[in-house]
Amino acid sequence: MQRLADWIQSATKEGIVPVLAGANGDMDTIGSAISLASSHPTLMACGLHMGRLPNKLCAELSAPFRKLKENSPWPENLGGIIIVDAAAMGQTGMTLPEGIPICVIDHHSTSNWDFKPGDLEIKSNARSTTQIIFQYLSEFSPTSLTDEVRKLLLAGLITDTGRFRHADADALKCGADLISGGTFEYQEFVEHIQQDDITASDRGAILKALSRVKSHEVNKWNLGITHGGILEGRIAGLLVQAGCEVAVVARYRDGLTRLTARAPRSSTIEGVHLGKMMEQLAEQLGGEGGGHDGAAGWTGKSDRTAAESAFINILANTKRSSK
Repeated sequence: MQRLADWIQSATKEGIVPVLAGANGDMDTIGSAISLASSHPTLMACGLHMGRLPNKLCAELSAPFRKLKENSPWPENLGGIIIVDAAAMGQTGMTLPEGIPICVIDHHSTSNWDFKPGDLEIKSNARSTTQIIFQYLSEFSPTSLTDEVRKLLLAGLITDTGRFRHADADALKCGADLISGGTFEYQEFVEHIQQDDITASDRGAILKALSRVKSHEVNKWNLGITHGGILEGRIAGLLVQAGCEVAVVARYRDGLTRLTARAPRSSTIEGVHLGKMMEQLAEQLGGEGGGHDGAAGWTGKSDRTAAESAFINILANTKRSSK
C-alpha cells in the first residue's frame, strides 16, 4: 500500500489522474473506482459502462462517476491513469494515451498488461478489488471511509463473492470491518441491494436462454452451454445452481462474441481454472480473455460456434484431479 500511496502522490502532483473502471461496469469495479477517487480531489472516477446495481446505488448515494465514450479525448494535463478491476487494457474498452504512467489495481488471477518504467501493478489474491481499496483507504485516507464509501465497497465485496459464497477469511473480515466502522444496518442494506429488479423482458430473455441450454459430458466434466443477449453472468450462475460443473453463456453483439463462464468451487478444486482457460482461448482465437478460477470471460471477433467449440476443446484437455 505504501507503493500505491507514493505513486498516487507523484502522479497527482503532475496533473489529473482518472480512476478508470473496467468496462464490465459491475459493482466491484465501479465501487472501487469511486471509493479510491474519494481519497484525493485530483482523482476522478470514470469508465465506459455502469451496471444496474452500481447505477442504482450511485444515484441513491450521489456518488460521482463520469461516463466515457470509446473515443472520448483524454485531458491534456494527465499525471497518470489508475485502472481498477481489469486484467488487460482491452477490458477497459479504452485506448490509453502513450507516455502516461499507469497504475493497475486488480485481483484477477490473470494479467495481460504491458508495463513500462514508471508504471505500477497492485495485484493480490483478494476476492474483490474493493478489499484492496479498503485496505488502502484504511491506511492512508481513513477520513474517506464515510457510510457512502463503505456501502459502495461492501456492495462490491458482496456481489463479487457471490453473496459471500466464494469468500475466504480475509474477505469475511473485510466485510465485518466495513460494517463495524459504519452507522448503517447490514441486513437492511444487503436486502436492499439484493432486491430483484429483473423486468418482464429480462425474464423472458433468461427463460429463452435456459431453453437453449445444451448439456455435454466433456472428459468427465459436465458442461452446460447456451447463448443469450443479456445477464449472461446470472444465466451461467443459474446453470451452476442446476448442477453444471462448468457453465458457459455466449453472446454476439456489434461484431464481437463474448463468452461468460462460471464454475462452482468443487470444480475449481478438481482442476478447472476458467481464467487460464479464457487466456488460452485468447491465444488461439485472438481477443481478450481472463478472470478468476470460477468466473471468467473472453471477447473476440470469432463467431460464436467457433468460440464455443474452442472452449469445449480446452475443457476436454483439462485433467480432473481427485479431491
